[in-house]
Amino acid sequence: MPKPLIGVTTYLDPAKWGVWEMPAALLPEAYPRLVQASGGLAAMLPPDAPSVAAEVVARLDGLVVAGGADVDPSRYGADRDPRTGPAATARDDWELALIGAALEKGTPVLGICRGMQLLNVALGGTLLQHLDGHTGGVGVLGAHTVKPVPGTRYASLVGEATTVPTYHHQAVDRLGEGLVECAHAEDGTVEALELPGAPWALGVQWHPEMGDDLRVMRGLVAASS
Repeated sequence: MPKPLIGVTTYLDPAKWGVWEMPAALLPEAYPRLVQASGGLAAMLPPDAPSVAAEVVARLDGLVVAGGADVDPSRYGADRDPRTGPAATARDDWELALIGAALEKGTPVLGICRGMQLLNVALGGTLLQHLDGHTGGVGVLGAHTVKPVPGTRYASLVGEATTVPTYHHQAVDRLGEGLVECAHAEDGTVEALELPGAPWALGVQWHPEMGDDLRVMRGLVAASS
Protein backbone atom coordinates (compact mmCIF):
# COMPACT_ATOMS: atom_id res chain seq x y z
CA MET A 1 0.00 0.00 0.00
CA PRO A 2 1.45 3.46 -0.90
CA LYS A 3 2.31 5.70 2.00
CA PRO A 4 -0.18 8.54 2.45
CA LEU A 5 0.92 12.06 1.51
CA ILE A 6 0.61 14.36 4.51
CA GLY A 7 0.80 18.11 3.90
CA VAL A 8 2.30 20.20 6.72
CA THR A 9 1.81 23.97 6.84
CA THR A 10 4.85 26.20 7.24
CA TYR A 11 5.98 29.37 8.91
CA LEU A 12 6.61 32.47 6.77
CA ASP A 13 9.43 34.37 8.51
CA PRO A 14 12.83 35.96 7.93
CA ALA A 15 15.58 33.32 8.11
CA LYS A 16 19.34 33.08 7.74
CA TRP A 17 21.41 30.26 6.25
CA GLY A 18 24.90 30.29 4.80
CA VAL A 19 25.49 33.75 3.34
CA TRP A 20 21.76 34.39 2.86
CA GLU A 21 19.21 36.23 4.95
CA MET A 22 15.74 36.65 3.44
CA PRO A 23 12.04 35.78 3.91
CA ALA A 24 11.55 32.02 3.98
CA ALA A 25 8.83 29.40 4.14
CA LEU A 26 10.25 27.17 6.84
CA LEU A 27 9.35 24.35 9.17
CA PRO A 28 11.23 22.77 12.08
CA GLU A 29 12.65 19.45 10.90
CA ALA A 30 10.85 17.68 13.73
CA TYR A 31 7.50 17.95 11.89
CA PRO A 32 8.41 16.03 8.72
CA ARG A 33 10.47 13.60 10.79
CA LEU A 34 7.40 12.81 12.90
CA VAL A 35 5.29 12.25 9.77
CA GLN A 36 7.96 10.00 8.27
CA ALA A 37 8.48 8.02 11.48
CA SER A 38 4.71 7.47 11.64
CA GLY A 39 4.53 5.96 8.16
CA GLY A 40 3.62 8.96 6.01
CA LEU A 41 5.23 11.08 3.30
CA ALA A 42 5.66 14.73 4.27
CA ALA A 43 5.05 17.70 1.96
CA MET A 44 5.51 21.31 3.05
CA LEU A 45 2.63 23.70 2.33
CA PRO A 46 3.84 27.33 2.32
CA PRO A 47 1.19 30.06 2.46
CA ASP A 48 -0.63 30.56 -0.85
CA ALA A 49 -3.81 32.19 -2.06
CA PRO A 50 -6.79 30.86 -0.06
CA SER A 51 -8.58 30.34 -3.38
CA VAL A 52 -6.30 27.38 -4.21
CA ALA A 53 -6.71 25.61 -0.85
CA ALA A 54 -9.29 23.12 -2.18
CA GLU A 55 -7.02 22.24 -5.12
CA VAL A 56 -4.11 21.61 -2.74
CA VAL A 57 -6.19 19.52 -0.34
CA ALA A 58 -7.47 17.43 -3.24
CA ARG A 59 -3.91 16.20 -3.79
CA LEU A 60 -3.30 15.29 -0.15
CA ASP A 61 -4.26 12.28 1.93
CA GLY A 62 -3.96 14.15 5.24
CA LEU A 63 -3.25 17.63 6.60
CA VAL A 64 -1.18 18.84 9.56
CA VAL A 65 -1.58 22.47 10.63
CA ALA A 66 1.66 23.29 12.44
CA GLY A 67 2.37 25.48 15.45
CA GLY A 68 3.55 29.06 15.34
CA ALA A 69 2.27 32.59 15.81
CA ASP A 70 -0.82 33.59 17.78
CA VAL A 71 -4.07 33.59 15.82
CA ASP A 72 -5.26 37.15 15.10
CA PRO A 73 -8.05 37.85 17.64
CA SER A 74 -10.10 39.56 14.91
CA ARG A 75 -10.65 36.07 13.48
CA TYR A 76 -12.86 35.25 16.46
CA GLY A 77 -14.27 38.70 17.09
CA ALA A 78 -12.11 39.67 20.08
CA ASP A 79 -10.10 42.74 20.96
CA ARG A 80 -6.34 42.22 21.01
CA ASP A 81 -4.80 41.52 24.41
CA PRO A 82 -1.46 43.38 24.75
CA ARG A 83 0.23 40.02 25.39
CA THR A 84 -0.95 38.58 22.05
CA GLY A 85 1.76 38.42 19.40
CA PRO A 86 1.75 40.15 16.00
CA ALA A 87 -0.75 38.97 13.42
CA ALA A 88 0.40 36.38 10.89
CA THR A 89 -2.21 37.36 8.32
CA ALA A 90 -0.97 35.24 5.41
CA ARG A 91 -0.81 32.13 7.57
CA ASP A 92 -4.22 32.74 9.12
CA ASP A 93 -5.82 33.22 5.68
CA TRP A 94 -4.14 30.16 4.18
CA GLU A 95 -4.53 27.74 7.05
CA LEU A 96 -8.15 28.60 7.72
CA ALA A 97 -8.85 27.97 4.03
CA LEU A 98 -7.00 24.64 4.17
CA ILE A 99 -8.93 23.54 7.25
CA GLY A 100 -12.23 24.49 5.63
CA ALA A 101 -11.34 22.63 2.43
CA ALA A 102 -10.18 19.54 4.34
CA LEU A 103 -13.32 19.37 6.46
CA GLU A 104 -15.51 19.79 3.39
CA LYS A 105 -13.68 17.06 1.47
CA GLY A 106 -13.33 14.73 4.45
CA THR A 107 -9.53 14.83 4.46
CA PRO A 108 -8.13 13.95 7.91
CA VAL A 109 -6.74 16.95 9.83
CA LEU A 110 -4.36 17.17 12.78
CA GLY A 111 -3.85 20.59 14.36
CA ILE A 112 -0.75 21.07 16.53
CA CYS A 113 -0.70 23.93 19.07
CA ARG A 114 -1.63 26.96 16.90
CA GLY A 115 -3.17 24.41 14.53
CA MET A 116 -5.55 23.20 17.22
CA GLN A 117 -6.51 26.79 18.01
CA LEU A 118 -7.17 27.50 14.32
CA LEU A 119 -9.32 24.39 14.04
CA ASN A 120 -11.40 25.72 16.91
CA VAL A 121 -11.63 29.21 15.37
CA ALA A 122 -12.49 27.78 11.94
CA LEU A 123 -15.58 26.20 13.51
CA GLY A 124 -16.67 29.36 15.30
CA GLY A 125 -14.85 28.96 18.62
CA THR A 126 -12.87 31.50 20.60
CA LEU A 127 -9.51 31.59 22.38
CA LEU A 128 -8.21 32.64 25.76
CA GLN A 129 -5.43 35.04 24.81
CA HIS A 130 -3.10 34.47 27.74
CA LEU A 131 -2.44 31.93 30.46
CA ASP A 132 0.65 31.08 32.48
CA GLY A 133 2.37 27.80 33.26
CA HIS A 134 2.42 26.09 29.86
CA THR A 135 5.97 26.94 28.78
CA GLY A 136 9.37 26.44 30.37
CA GLY A 137 10.28 30.10 29.74
CA VAL A 138 11.03 32.11 26.61
CA GLY A 139 12.25 29.68 23.96
CA VAL A 140 12.17 26.73 26.40
CA LEU A 141 9.70 23.86 26.17
CA GLY A 142 7.74 23.01 29.27
CA ALA A 143 6.24 19.64 30.24
CA HIS A 144 3.02 18.69 31.98
CA THR A 145 0.55 15.85 32.25
CA VAL A 146 -2.38 15.48 29.86
CA LYS A 147 -5.30 13.22 30.74
CA PRO A 148 -7.61 11.83 28.01
CA VAL A 149 -11.39 12.00 28.17
CA PRO A 150 -12.73 8.41 28.10
CA GLY A 151 -14.65 7.40 24.98
CA THR A 152 -13.01 9.95 22.68
CA ARG A 153 -10.92 9.37 19.56
CA TYR A 154 -7.87 10.70 21.39
CA ALA A 155 -8.43 8.24 24.24
CA SER A 156 -8.54 5.41 21.68
CA LEU A 157 -5.08 6.50 20.49
CA VAL A 158 -3.56 7.34 23.87
CA GLY A 159 -5.48 5.67 26.66
CA GLU A 160 -3.51 6.87 29.66
CA ALA A 161 -2.32 10.14 31.16
CA THR A 162 0.98 11.18 29.57
CA THR A 163 3.60 13.87 30.02
CA VAL A 164 3.83 16.04 26.91
CA PRO A 165 6.19 18.76 25.60
CA THR A 166 4.36 22.07 25.66
CA TYR A 167 4.90 25.68 24.63
CA HIS A 168 1.83 27.91 24.48
CA HIS A 169 0.38 30.93 26.23
CA GLN A 170 -3.06 30.80 24.60
CA ALA A 171 -5.74 28.15 24.77
CA VAL A 172 -9.26 27.22 23.70
CA ASP A 173 -12.03 29.18 25.41
CA ARG A 174 -15.43 28.54 23.78
CA LEU A 175 -15.53 25.39 21.66
CA GLY A 176 -16.27 25.59 17.95
CA GLU A 177 -19.39 23.96 16.53
CA GLY A 178 -19.35 20.17 16.79
CA LEU A 179 -16.02 19.97 18.63
CA VAL A 180 -15.63 18.09 21.90
CA GLU A 181 -12.90 18.25 24.53
CA CYS A 182 -10.85 15.06 24.54
CA ALA A 183 -7.93 15.80 26.89
CA HIS A 184 -7.14 18.23 29.72
CA ALA A 185 -4.14 19.47 31.65
CA GLU A 186 -4.17 19.22 35.43
CA ASP A 187 -5.24 22.91 35.63
CA GLY A 188 -8.29 22.17 33.46
CA THR A 189 -6.92 23.69 30.24
CA VAL A 190 -8.34 22.01 27.12
CA GLU A 191 -5.31 20.17 25.71
CA ALA A 192 -7.02 18.29 22.88
CA LEU A 193 -10.26 18.56 20.94
CA GLU A 194 -11.84 16.58 18.13
CA LEU A 195 -14.78 16.22 15.79
CA PRO A 196 -16.61 12.99 16.62
CA GLY A 197 -17.20 10.68 13.69
CA ALA A 198 -16.25 11.86 10.21
CA PRO A 199 -14.35 13.72 8.99
CA TRP A 200 -11.32 12.73 11.13
CA ALA A 201 -10.21 15.93 12.84
CA LEU A 202 -8.13 16.20 16.00
CA GLY A 203 -6.20 19.04 17.62
CA VAL A 204 -3.57 18.81 20.34
CA GLN A 205 -2.29 21.83 22.24
CA TRP A 206 1.17 20.39 22.85
CA HIS A 207 4.04 19.58 20.46
CA PRO A 208 4.18 15.84 19.67
CA GLU A 209 6.97 16.52 17.16
CA MET A 210 9.22 17.47 20.08
CA GLY A 211 8.72 14.14 21.86
CA ASP A 212 9.00 10.47 21.01
CA ASP A 213 5.33 9.41 21.26
CA LEU A 214 4.13 8.63 17.73
CA ARG A 215 0.57 7.60 18.56
CA VAL A 216 -1.23 10.82 17.63
CA MET A 217 0.54 11.16 14.28
CA ARG A 218 0.11 7.46 13.60
CA GLY A 219 -3.61 8.03 14.12
CA LEU A 220 -3.63 10.70 11.42
CA VAL A 221 -1.55 8.57 9.05
CA ALA A 222 -3.84 5.56 9.57
CA ALA A 223 -6.92 7.71 8.90
CA SER A 224 -5.23 9.06 5.76
CA SER A 225 -4.30 5.66 4.34
